[in-house]
Amino acid sequence: MMRTLLSRTLCLLALLLPALAQADVTIEITGAGARQFPIAIAGLNGEPALKEALTPIIRANLARSGRFKLVETGGAVPAENPLAELPAWKGRGADSLAVGSVRVDAAGTAYIRLRVFDTLSQQHLGGFEIVAKPNQLRRAAHQLADQIYELMTGDKGVFSTRIAYVQKQGKRYSLQIADADGHNPQAVLSSNEPIMSPSWSPDGSRMAYVSFERKKPIVYVLDLYAGSAKAVANFKGSNSAPAWSPDGRTLAVTLTLDGISQLYLIPSDGGQARRLQRSAGIDTEASFSPDGRYVVFTSDRGGSPQLYRAPAAGGEAERLSFEGSYNVSPHYSADGKMLTFVRRENGAFRVATLDLLSRQSLTLSEGGYDESPSFAPNGKLILYATEVGGRGTLAMVSSDGLVKQRLSAEGDVREPAWGPYTGQLPLTRLSFNP
Repeated sequence: MMRTLLSRTLCLLALLLPALAQADVTIEITGAGARQFPIAIAGLNGEPALKEALTPIIRANLARSGRFKLVETGGAVPAENPLAELPAWKGRGADSLAVGSVRVDAAGTAYIRLRVFDTLSQQHLGGFEIVAKPNQLRRAAHQLADQIYELMTGDKGVFSTRIAYVQKQGKRYSLQIADADGHNPQAVLSSNEPIMSPSWSPDGSRMAYVSFERKKPIVYVLDLYAGSAKAVANFKGSNSAPAWSPDGRTLAVTLTLDGISQLYLIPSDGGQARRLQRSAGIDTEASFSPDGRYVVFTSDRGGSPQLYRAPAAGGEAERLSFEGSYNVSPHYSADGKMLTFVRRENGAFRVATLDLLSRQSLTLSEGGYDESPSFAPNGKLILYATEVGGRGTLAMVSSDGLVKQRLSAEGDVREPAWGPYTGQLPLTRLSFNP
């Protein structure tokens, strides 16, 4: 980990390690949110007809958020109108109860209904119906968990989003995409040469990344639906660290056209590069603000790697970080109010946040080699890579630092990136007539 900023930009090969295997994923959760919601997620009527049960997935999602205290149901499957049973569930310690049903038609399509009740007021809080094909059951469960999360917390859930990371097995590299809980990994790209720096397009349909397929670092854009990749930055020297503009039309990249790593803007489908900054130091690791007005980046122009911000249209850069001699890898939160980044503290590399209004920073992680942080789309969780027992793994931490979780599996994983909100399964909101 003790390397120069230049080697970080050009030589991240040591970080490209084997990743998660779906069958071996385990999640270790530490801590809890400032307020937890006691909730019982009962089994769904008709659920045994499904190839995969939904309630265990919903429960696991809510548990790992740290915002919910799951109340044991004892295998109970209440009716979809459980008003008479609500006092008993309150007696068990549940402030709310989720119940529902499943109907499967002849084609295997599942019609899943879920309702949430307040046990104290005995009120119906919300109801939803999702239609899912047999291969969409996990997706449906994640989406229902998102609805419960938003209903109870007021924040949008992220269980139905996806993450990306780079995997190496032997001499083979692959770019993997998985559910936010690490399940259902799929290789969307593989190569005998290194792959690094995956970056999601704002609509989730494309992925920018760096490949050494042509024996030098080149930035590609992969169409995730068509499965086709195009080289969009193949200039003289090194091409690295792609980051998307909010409208998806521009990429910020790090190029060595003049012999030193500097920031440039290029069209996301390829084209002429426009230099964003001119400095005597190394400028790299750009991230656009959500409104597209600014770019934050890492630079050692002041003598040590620090965080800077500059107008995307061009102009003077402003230094943002002043604590410590090593602050790198900035990424914006979705609301533009906060950055997550990596700082060095007493020889350890840890994930931190910076409030852009107050300029107060907070260290969130506790590892020795924590890297590549990125916010969940709702800004409540941060995904990053860490090391445990000499191997890499994925970890998440809440933006307040109270909830920590680690996704463990055989092998190692690095360079994770949390994807945006994308298309959802058909969902209907249900009214309730007692």
